[in-house]
Amino acid sequence: MTTSSRTPLGVTLVDGGANVALFSSTAERVEFCRFDEDGTEHRTELTQRTGYTFHDIVPDVAVGTRYGFRVHGAWDPANGLRHNGAKLLLDPYATAIDGEYEWGQALFGHDMNEPEQIDETDSASAMPRSIVADRSFDWQGDTRLGTDLADTVFYEVHVKGFTKQHPDVPEEIRGTYAGMAHPAAIKHLVDLGVTAVELLPTHQFVQDSTLVDKGLRNYWGYNSIGFFAPHNEYSSTGTAGQQVVEFKEMVKALHAAGLEVIMDVVYNHTAEGNHMGPTLSFKGIDNASYYRLVEGDEANYFDTTGTGNSLNVGHPTALGLIMDSLRYWVEEMHVDGFRFDLATTLTRQDGEAEKHSAFLDIIHQDPVLREVKMIAEPWDTAGYQVGGFPADWSEWNGKYRDDLRAFWRGDEGALGDAVQRVLGSPDVYEGSRRSPLCSVDFVTAHDGFTLADLTMYAEKHNEANGEDNNDGESDNTSFNGGIEGPTDDGAVNDYRDRQRRNFLGTLMLSAGVPMILGGDEIARSQGGNNNAYCQDDEISWFDWAAVDQDLLAFTTSAIAFRQQHEALRPEWYRTAPGHSASTVSVLRADNAGFEDGDWADGGNRAVMLVLEQGDDSVAVLLNASETTVEFTLPEKPGGGTWSLGLSSDPEQQLDGDATTLLVRDASFTALA
Repeated sequence: MTTSSRTPLGVTLVDGGANVALFSSTAERVEFCRFDEDGTEHRTELTQRTGYTFHDIVPDVAVGTRYGFRVHGAWDPANGLRHNGAKLLLDPYATAIDGEYEWGQALFGHDMNEPEQIDETDSASAMPRSIVADRSFDWQGDTRLGTDLADTVFYEVHVKGFTKQHPDVPEEIRGTYAGMAHPAAIKHLVDLGVTAVELLPTHQFVQDSTLVDKGLRNYWGYNSIGFFAPHNEYSSTGTAGQQVVEFKEMVKALHAAGLEVIMDVVYNHTAEGNHMGPTLSFKGIDNASYYRLVEGDEANYFDTTGTGNSLNVGHPTALGLIMDSLRYWVEEMHVDGFRFDLATTLTRQDGEAEKHSAFLDIIHQDPVLREVKMIAEPWDTAGYQVGGFPADWSEWNGKYRDDLRAFWRGDEGALGDAVQRVLGSPDVYEGSRRSPLCSVDFVTAHDGFTLADLTMYAEKHNEANGEDNNDGESDNTSFNGGIEGPTDDGAVNDYRDRQRRNFLGTLMLSAGVPMILGGDEIARSQGGNNNAYCQDDEISWFDWAAVDQDLLAFTTSAIAFRQQHEALRPEWYRTAPGHSASTVSVLRADNAGFEDGDWADGGNRAVMLVLEQGDDSVAVLLNASETTVEFTLPEKPGGGTWSLGLSSDPEQQLDGDATTLLVRDASFTALA
């Protein structure tokens, strides 16, 4: 007879049924609830308890079984206890989730009119079900790719939006994992030259009631509830576990094309919100272990995410959940790395952000996780920590975004900061002996304007979000060329096209790891909406009928130029440990070195950078001024003559023996 065990947590199939284990340090008893196809519920009390884990062998459980938990115990919100046996709860370790929420009083553990009072309406009919998924899969030799960071180009993309309107993807799989894996979708990525897709959240998330009531949907997915389950709405084959297989098929297909898969993960908070939020899982299982509560006021939640709650990474159970989830996605789902949303929150085990927090230390020591790409969004609502993560982490570099936008807009005094960003932000990373590869460079991301809109709109236009245009960032460092929105003015469109090439070209000429927002290469517009989190429609979906073919060709050339030149992909430029020789020359347009007065001149908007790595060299000429600038070309390191490599000016030419080069206003040229 199989003996029940407290590990692993969740549901593990064994002979005759399943070993079921659930942690709760505050529960009095736990029931495992199995559901037939017609919704009939069968409850089995977990009779064994080891430490704080309830466990038992439950019969009649197999692949496809729908289930949940009921956790009984004290209802005492003032002391952080929110047990309510009337509420069906999702398994924190469920690998698949089926169904949707029917919003109403039943989903809330408290009376919505009297928050301190318990509500005993049974929630089973309004809740999704956890699913026992088949974890077997024939990977056919697939392994993680392990692309060097120096050779990596990230492509941030939404699973649904990428293919929802793609004419060459069969309609029945558009907007799904299978659509992302379709040869037509993969061809675009491979032809473009990117090396990794960074998928917006694909953990199971919740369509929250506030948006549903407005007729909107949570499109981005930063509202997680299942850290082991692929989001079921992106499955074309079914949601009773089929989403697990379809996700794996997607990863395998992307790997076969040489593309890594990076997951954008949201471990900083969950969809259960604050004390007024629903009871869906963790809140009813062990509220104080999974969430940070306000010390001395345990009815309320400590929130550095702006969403109502923060996961309690100072507690071993919550931290263990995150680590188990990460290992699951690497070992069983074969993903190549993670981008951590609001990662600073995960370092706040005692309230303050800590470089040597338990979360960061455990990942550094874990033999599975230390081998994959780790990328931090290094801020939360309580702090900005760019440069504050360990040396083996990369970070979204918000300084790069802000400073390159200011430079190409022509702001006074922006030159010095822009040079730092192009050189891999040594002002941020060199002091702690961190490589430029710690910087993930980006100009646009899902949150904010697309590149097309950055150059078309001076103001945000978020009216469709239903918040009177009060949501979203108001200061975008954008410039519309003198006309707001689309125009037939040829001069304005020429300027906008050049600026788009400036941003994408500079991104590929910069030290660090470049990230392109999916769709920027085809001039995807959101009509000026810079906060399209709730727009699951044509505002956000790729418009494949309106591809800017010229911009696509330029972006493809820019990525190829980067991959051809080691000088653009340095692990170090200036102060690698043990090396003092600089491989960078920062020059004025007249080929003289910069002096203090040159940097202090706020009107100076032109610079020449000569970059060297081994036998390779590239000269980058940047001119953000309003007039054409004549550059005196330096001698090419190692001898020979410069040739034209890349330019945002389609008319740019270079004679082989030229000693000077005219670079027109608001444009760049790279020589090799």
